[in-house]
Amino acid sequence: MPEPDRFRVAVHTWAAGGPDSARAAVLARRLAGDGLTTVVLVEGVSDRSAVEALAVRRGRDLPGEGVCVLPIGGATSAGRFLRLLGPPGLGLAVRGLCDEAEEGWFRRGLEQVGLGVGLDRPAMEALGFPVCVADLEDELIRASGPAGVEDVLAAEGDLHRFRVFQNQPAQRGRSVQRQLRRFLGTTSGRKARYAAALVHALDPKRVPRPLDRLLPARPHRAD
Repeated sequence: MPEPDRFRVAVHTWAAGGPDSARAAVLARRLAGDGLTTVVLVEGVSDRSAVEALAVRRGRDLPGEGVCVLPIGGATSAGRFLRLLGPPGLGLAVRGLCDEAEEGWFRRGLEQVGLGVGLDRPAMEALGFPVCVADLEDELIRASGPAGVEDVLAAEGDLHRFRVFQNQPAQRGRSVQRQLRRFLGTTSGRKARYAAALVHALDPKRVPRPLDRLLPARPHRAD
């Protein structure tokens, strides 16, 4: 298993607090000491897909730079992962991406580990925790535009399925943007697949601000 994947598994086992958590904590600490500098917390797998796709587009080698993108399984776990990985725990640099509805979980977590007091959105973004409106999927659909998303659906062989979906009684009368958002979440794995596909298809100048501001700066390499 690649080292970033081993680290993700170890951290999740540690966070779960079961009988294997102590051993997992030791492994996570050892793996973190092997060149890992930054953990980017995201709520789910689709967010990770988008972040890693953007890194590829920008020629970034996140594992080589010591950066691990870690899905935490929902914003309610943000505080726990910040305690394990941030200043109270492994002492790694932490960054993260959250939806506006879950902003409070991340804000409280950051404040609890001593990374700020009375944080607002600009302050959270300055710490490396930008907020998506309403979520990253919504940001990507807006940035691409409905026609752009439909182009990606066509390239992926799903445009006909989307047309059928649009004709369902529950979807009639909804905006195309709302239909697209619902369609991308209807099948297991589709949301993550399209998160990456939409990022790869985006005009580089239209990358949503939260995604654009999420990753740490590329490390400087001495000549």
